[in-house]
Amino acid sequence: MKRTVSLILASLLALTLCACGGSKTRQGTINKGKLVVAMECAYAPYNWTQPDDSNGAVPIKGSSDYAYGYDVMMAKYICQQLGWELEIVKSDWESIIPAIQSSTVDVGICGQSVTSDRLEMVDFSNPYYYATIVTVVSEDGKYANAASVADLAGGTCTSQLNTIWYDNCLPQIPDANILPGQESAPAMIVALTSGRVDYIVTDQPTGLAAVSANPGLKMLEFTGDGAFEVSDEDINIGISMLKGNTELCEKINGVLAGLTEEDFTNWMNEAISVQPLSE
Repeated sequence: MKRTVSLILASLLALTLCACGGSKTRQGTINKGKLVVAMECAYAPYNWTQPDDSNGAVPIKGSSDYAYGYDVMMAKYICQQLGWELEIVKSDWESIIPAIQSSTVDVGICGQSVTSDRLEMVDFSNPYYYATIVTVVSEDGKYANAASVADLAGGTCTSQLNTIWYDNCLPQIPDANILPGQESAPAMIVALTSGRVDYIVTDQPTGLAAVSANPGLKMLEFTGDGAFEVSDEDINIGISMLKGNTELCEKINGVLAGLTEEDFTNWMNEAISVQPLSE
C-alpha cells in the first residue's frame, strides 16, 4: 500500500512539475524527430560502454563505442514509441545537468534520483524506476553479517560523489570513517574490491551488478528500523530535462504511463544479466 501511494504521489508531482512555466523545445532536436540523451556510459546496470552493438546497443556520439544498459533500453523504447531518432552523448555525472540547462542535450536518462535540489535546476518525468538502498561488503569481511545500519558502525566507507547514497546515507552510519566520494560507480566498486573500504552504499541495481561481476562481494538489504532513512525522492528515478519543457515532459510521461513496475523490474534484470564483467 505504501508503494502504491508513493507511485500516485510521484506521478501527481511530476505532472505538476511538467505544467510549470512555459513550454520550451530545444531547436533542432525533438522538433526534427531526434532525442539527444546524456548518460555516463559507465554506470552499470543503468548504462555502460561496450565495443559493439550486441544486445541492441546504441552508438555513442563521436565515438566508435556503443552504449547499453537499462537507461538505453528505456531511451530506445521512448524513441520507438514517439517515432524519434535516438542519439546518446557520453557525459561525466557532474556535467549532465549543466548540459541540459545549456540545451546541449535534451534529457538525462542516467539513473538520477528526483531530489528537491535537482528539481531546482531541471524538471523530471514520472519515475522510470524505483531503487532501494543497499550495502555491498566483502563476503569474508568484518561487516559481512551486518543486519542493520547500526551494525556498520565504525567502518571505512565511500560511495559515488553527489548522490543520495553519499550525501544522505553514509552520514547515518554511527562513527563511520567516510572517505571522499568516488567519481563513478566503477570507482566506488574498485574501492571495495581493492580493500580500501569495508563497504559501499548504493542502490539495489548497482549492488546487484557489483555482486554479479565480483563473486567475492555480498549485498545486504536492511529493513524496518534497521534500514537507512530515505524519502520517496531518494528512490524515485526520473528523466531530467530543461525546466519548463512541458511538451517534452508530457510526451515522455505518456510513454511511461504504458509501463508497469513489473516492466521496469524485468528490464533491469535483463540489463544486469548482460552487463560487462569488471576487469
